[in-house]
Amino acid sequence: MADSTLTSKPGPTKEILVLGGSYAGVGAAQYILNHIVPALSSKGTYHVTLVSTSSHIYHRPTAPRGAVNHSLMPAAKTAIPVIDQFKKYDADKFTFVQGTATSADPTARIATIALADGTSTTYAYHALVIATGVRTPSPILGLQTTHTALEAAQVAFQKALPNVKSIIVGGGGPAAVETAAELGEELNGAAGFLAGKHKAPKVKITVITADSKLLPILRPAIGKAAEGYLNRVGVDVVYNARVEAVTPAAAGKVDPATGNLDSLFAAATVTLSTGETHDADIYIPATGVAPNTEFLPANVLDARGYVDSNPETLRVEKAGPRVYVLGDVGNYTRGGIMEIAAALPVVMTNLKRDLLWDAAGAPEGTAMKGKDRTFSKNSSEMQIVPVGRSKGVGAIFGWRVPSIFVWLIKGRDFMVGMLAGYIDGSMVAKESKWKDEAVV
Repeated sequence: MADSTLTSKPGPTKEILVLGGSYAGVGAAQYILNHIVPALSSKGTYHVTLVSTSSHIYHRPTAPRGAVNHSLMPAAKTAIPVIDQFKKYDADKFTFVQGTATSADPTARIATIALADGTSTTYAYHALVIATGVRTPSPILGLQTTHTALEAAQVAFQKALPNVKSIIVGGGGPAAVETAAELGEELNGAAGFLAGKHKAPKVKITVITADSKLLPILRPAIGKAAEGYLNRVGVDVVYNARVEAVTPAAAGKVDPATGNLDSLFAAATVTLSTGETHDADIYIPATGVAPNTEFLPANVLDARGYVDSNPETLRVEKAGPRVYVLGDVGNYTRGGIMEIAAALPVVMTNLKRDLLWDAAGAPEGTAMKGKDRTFSKNSSEMQIVPVGRSKGVGAIFGWRVPSIFVWLIKGRDFMVGMLAGYIDGSMVAKESKWKDEAVV
């Protein structure tokens, strides 16, 4: 990697750095450009830089269907160029950088970015929004690097499917249930209208979960309904059994050293916490996600590796002034697009207040007038999960919803159309006003 060079705008320009190019990061950058930079125009010169490992935003909710069948979920619909969402902004106000944050120094207020061309650069930031998101254990279920790598993994996986006789999906959350259901419908078809279980599946598909029910944040009856829909497409469920080991260890993943895809569909032996072993032609790890925070110092992370923020203001106080977290990478949230939508106005309001206070020449640490905007965690039962191409389960604000509702909202296209507003700027076209915003 080439020597790092300090990248910052000349003179008094102040850099607002946004790390992460998915819903949270793109929405934050657009909001700042639409509403915060104009509000500061008389206070100085500000510039926004958005950094993303991938040149494209990936609609991660579509992954279970896209992993199984690109005809039903074409890559062109699921991966959208980031730069296309920012064409309307002045070049002197915004820069998109394809790269990955490799380190951050809160004291010096500098972030180092490994660029796509193999070089690196260092950005001095005046304000920082951390929106780097999370990654899935399986390379077919979400971005681990670039959208082209994800698409290549999905294509290779789909080519292997006609030859398999058995598949194990590890996990009991939405990703595991949705993926197993898509595989069942693709490979086995669905049982008859009145049949409770597929009698002759062509491929043995098994979901293995450590929990006593599927979809842990939903009530047991909803998880049981999901199991019934899985059974209709030839999927069985094993409960109370954690996947302790997989042989070979790389099964279901891409070789990180070489990028070789062979292990993605390698035959595997899965050892469970019960002592049982199960063999499968393909193993798919769908057991949670990991935060993309390796570049951050340990003192700003919690024990699980998520960004530790003030749970109300979403400031990362241990990282110094004007640093915020947004999206699944933060420990304030249980994740998901609805939580991003709720948190975005909080982060943006408090960022604007902090920048206006700083522009007024206030000493660090002195109290502002007005009040911070605060985030309220939603602890209600809320999750909708398609189970195959016509069924689904879920609850919204504690109310159980019928299968047809899940299909209408998510199951038809996994919300590609609905989520467009989160990346094209229409969701943040209007400023989210805060009555106590005034700082001076």
